[in-house]
Amino acid sequence: MTQIHPSSVVEPGAKLGAGVKIGPFCTVGSQVELGDGVELISHVAVAGITSIDAGTRIFPFASIGHQPQDLKYHGEPSKLTIGKNNQIREGVTLNPGTEGGGMLTSVGDNCLLMAGVHVAHDCHLGNHVIMANNATLAGHIVVGDFAFVGGLAAVHQFCRIGKHAMIGGMSGVEQDVIPYGMVIGNRAHLTGLNLVGLKRRGFERDDIHKLRAAYRMLFADEGTLAERIEDVAQLFAAIGLVQEVIDFTRNASSRGICLPLPDGTKA
Repeated sequence: MTQIHPSSVVEPGAKLGAGVKIGPFCTVGSQVELGDGVELISHVAVAGITSIDAGTRIFPFASIGHQPQDLKYHGEPSKLTIGKNNQIREGVTLNPGTEGGGMLTSVGDNCLLMAGVHVAHDCHLGNHVIMANNATLAGHIVVGDFAFVGGLAAVHQFCRIGKHAMIGGMSGVEQDVIPYGMVIGNRAHLTGLNLVGLKRRGFERDDIHKLRAAYRMLFADEGTLAERIEDVAQLFAAIGLVQEVIDFTRNASSRGICLPLPDGTKA
């Protein structure tokens, strides 16, 4: 049975699935859809054209679906979609899309957004993404599956964070982060591969070794990056992990690729 605390306000038109629980002092807008088993713990405000899929739990003082923090936004009917079984903790802010970014912000399944996280307009998070406390995404950012964004880290608009990448706490990321890569610093630089994450996710030892060899070649000092990309692509043509990195690098956004510091340079 759906449970709605008497202190909460659910506007006419809102769609609630089976077993939805809405705790004290929540507000749910008229265009909101809550899937089966969604739970709003208390003091949660959900607005706009927002859909939240089954099993997602949202904790107190989260602001979900309110208008973007973008002066170019003029009330267009943009959307926010949130997938299944997410944990959205205290004080998280999630904004819908804008006309300049495809009209959609999306969060995949099984993500953990810790307290104080901000996901701005037109961002797209994959599945199993973890964002630690007070991590911040500016607009138009794409985050791949299983990526981890450390506490107090900030990512510049239009960047891409590759799948299984790890961003260290308090980092300022201004460029794309390769899949399986690890970056840290202000401004952030590439420090290697997320080997701990690769092992935890059960990747084969031999594939990890080949990915490490490809990484060393890709970010060596000899030649240009474009030349090294082609060399690595040919040498490791049969290795799926490496080809994912190559494809990501070839399709760099306007922000460019986050690189290691030159030899001898201190962070």
